[in-house]
Order: sequence, then C-alpha cells, then structure tokens
Amino acid sequence: MTAVRLSASYYFDAARQLPNLPDGHKCKRLHGHGFRIEVRIEGPIDARGFVIDYAELDAAVQPLIDMLDHRLLNEIEGLTNPTSEVIALWLKERIAAAISRTPTVRIYESPRHWVEA
Repeated sequence: MTAVRLSASYYFDAARQLPNLPDGHKCKRLHGHGFRIEVRIEGPIDARGFVIDYAELDAAVQPLIDMLDHRLLNEIEGLTNPTSEVIALWLKERIAAAISRTPTVRIYESPRHWVEA
C-alpha cells in the first residue's frame, strides 16, 4: 500500500542560552524564541482510514510542548545545550516512544530558520 504523510503543528515560547558557543556570540546570552514545531508521520493507512489519529498524536506531543512552554529550556533534563537540533531530537525520541512510530520533527526558531530531525 502507498504510504501517506500527515503533519500537525504545535507552538511554544521559551528562553534559552547556548553555553557551548564562544563568548561574544549573541546566542550565548539569554534570549527567547516563539518556536513552531511540525510533527510528521508517514505510513500506510490503517483499517480506520488513518495513518494515525490526530487525537493520538496530540496526546503524545502536547504534554511535551507543555513541558517546554514558557520555560528556560536549559533547565529541562536533556536540554542543557538547547540548540534547535537538540530540541528536535529530544522531541523525536519522546514522541516515538509514545506512539511506537518514528516521526519527523521540524522546529522553526524563526520564520526563516528551521531544523528537521
């Protein structure tokens, strides 16, 4: 059967510092972003006619978004160096564990800068 791809978007605002950058780099200082997250699942359509029910996906993703929203990301376990790359992998691992599928996670830290894992 042909695979189908679906996607859902999520949003959170958070602050971060990137401690592994050289002194003087603007992102080493405390700063914030309005992050947009896209979670994509690809696979065959099941007996219900879904790749995955959006409600199932939301149940896996929204608690993670709530953990990140309006937080200093550096204080969250696994995010001591919260680059967008690290955040995307952190989300991907936790979403995959919750839904037993491997998603693609795209994270936008600005309208023109994004990372995909």
